[in-house]
Amino acid sequence: MKFLMCAKTDVGIVKDINQDCLSVMELETCLGGMVFAVLCDGMGGLAQGEVASANVVRAFRRWALESLPELCQSELDEESIRVDWERIIQDQNASIREYGMQLGARMGTTAVVMLLTQQRYYIMNVGDSRAYELRAGLRQITNDHSYVAREVALGNIRPEDAEHHPKRNVLLQCVGASSLVRPDMFSGSIAENTVYMLCSDGFRHELTTGEIFESCAPEALANEAAMEMKAGVLIELVKQRRERDNISLVLVKVC
Repeated sequence: MKFLMCAKTDVGIVKDINQDCLSVMELETCLGGMVFAVLCDGMGGLAQGEVASANVVRAFRRWALESLPELCQSELDEESIRVDWERIIQDQNASIREYGMQLGARMGTTAVVMLLTQQRYYIMNVGDSRAYELRAGLRQITNDHSYVAREVALGNIRPEDAEHHPKRNVLLQCVGASSLVRPDMFSGSIAENTVYMLCSDGFRHELTTGEIFESCAPEALANEAAMEMKAGVLIELVKQRRERDNISLVLVKVC
């Protein structure tokens, strides 16, 4: 498998600081080429969300560069990845909480992390930053840790009302502002001509699933220049529709 990659983030039309942080990199390992990506959305209502998001991205980048090559030499499986990633999440939750208490402020961030190997995807999330798979259609892989998602699951809110619900930004957990964090882990097989997308909630609130799929379907992303162009067009559309949040996405196409 080969990969095409694109990552974009935009401060948006309201905020002075971009509290989102992201990273995507292609890695050569003894098991072949891989792509590692992480996207974090620092909590806009909390102090120094950009510090929290940057710290989590930095910790996961360190894992990709230092620990992943060692795992590839021994046994790379879902359990070993899950243990490592959950340890990073718990360590970051504790350190960000402690730093926030020293400042007398609450700090926090969402996190969605992805590793694509030659055979499989591995994804972990906390909060409401999402991972999608685009193949024949648009499939949401992750589950939001939010008030609205919980109420939809309980049947108290209709799915069509969720995106514009007044409590759509209320999270049940995030890294740094929760006493207990329970990340979710997902894995599955990958195939050629498939796109994986990570995004912050600021990217998706003002777009329909049809608009996202039309622009980011595998057939629409022939090369990285096309990926950059399509991502930029969608971000501008989100801003035209008056989204108030920072806007971020990562696109990876499996070729």
